[in-house]
Amino acid sequence: MTTTPVSQGSDQRERRATRAGGLLPADPVLRAATVLTAVNSLGNGLYFPLGILYFTRIIGLDATAVGLGMTVAGLVGVVSGVPAGRAADRWGARRIGAVLWGGTGLATAAYALVHSYAGFLVTAVCATGLMTASRAVQGAVYADVLPAATRVEARAYLRMVTNVGMGLGGTLGAVALQLDTRGAYITVILLNALSFAGPALLLPRLPLASHVRERTAPDAAAPADGRWRAVRDLPFLAVTVLNAVLVVQYTLSEVGLPLWIVERTQAPRWTAALLMVVNCVLVALLQVRAARRASQVPSAVRAMGWSGLLLAAACAVYALSAGLSPVWAVLSLTAGAVVQVFAEVLSAAGGWTLGYELADARAHGVYQGVFGAGMSAGMMAGPSLVTVTAIAHGTVGWAVLGVLFAVAGLAVSPAVRWAARDGAWRGESVPEPLAGSAH
Repeated sequence: MTTTPVSQGSDQRERRATRAGGLLPADPVLRAATVLTAVNSLGNGLYFPLGILYFTRIIGLDATAVGLGMTVAGLVGVVSGVPAGRAADRWGARRIGAVLWGGTGLATAAYALVHSYAGFLVTAVCATGLMTASRAVQGAVYADVLPAATRVEARAYLRMVTNVGMGLGGTLGAVALQLDTRGAYITVILLNALSFAGPALLLPRLPLASHVRERTAPDAAAPADGRWRAVRDLPFLAVTVLNAVLVVQYTLSEVGLPLWIVERTQAPRWTAALLMVVNCVLVALLQVRAARRASQVPSAVRAMGWSGLLLAAACAVYALSAGLSPVWAVLSLTAGAVVQVFAEVLSAAGGWTLGYELADARAHGVYQGVFGAGMSAGMMAGPSLVTVTAIAHGTVGWAVLGVLFAVAGLAVSPAVRWAARDGAWRGESVPEPLAGSAH
């Protein structure tokens, strides 16, 4: 589909508005989204380092039981995305997102009242289910309030803000960890709750983008029989599953590498923290640039393919660290982490583009709910998958994991071609160069 000079000029103006002017973006909607994201990620960063310690050290629950409860809560979260997305299509993504964010804030605050395992389980299920559902709806909110030409780049910018907020929050959370008192933990829990509840009040005030105002005209509504189409859209589901496999990479930094460093290498334990810092800094520096280069379907397909291959390379480099001296092990692990960052920013940008462009624009809520549920499933399965491969079997396990990533990344191309052939009902056109996109 060719673009007229007028639309090119409009896209260029939208892109300029997306980019930062001073400390915040020039576009008022993205500026508001930046504030909401910064507040929420700061609260999450405060809470995440000490959440499990609060339940084990302060409440006195068994660590294994807490882990099981979090797994149950994660399962509830996975299935919550699709109905939340359907609700967003029916009643509006901003309205449903505000309800879910506010509910998450209330459920998070309820952690301060927990005194038993039953109370923990109920609260964790509610908080995790609502939070996961809100993240699924968040994709639909971005589809509604951000211009189509710039929403992937805008999501990259917001991801950068998230990394900075999480990093700053984690630094402040270390103070509570050092104090190690019930009062310090409760303070952090309540601050995190406010980081959801506060932005929930502002979310409905974000204005709809022009293309959404046109789409929501009375004669432009999606047909009733197509509103659940996402759960029957096999090509879209295939892309969702492949993206979920690539999402497993996030658990490498959070779970796999710390275990690998301690159990299988001679690298000092602080190496895990070093790799986390390397990841946060490089993602913040590279994500927006990667998004600009993967904002169309063909370039997104290539980005996903390269991501799988780079993840395979990172796995190979991580495996080499097992037989090296402490210094060389640190260098090898750091090199692997740098390669993984390039894979991460490419897969994130490619996934955002495909999640939007392969969806029915009239039912973004349920489509983003399905796509988000796939990501949640990948995150939930990741720790077990990494443990039974790399941690349990060393080099052979890393090889299996690397092959899995490479196959998933390269399989995105035929899956997207399948979606293109099956996509006439969407009322959208997939760019012609897709058929010839190569990795």
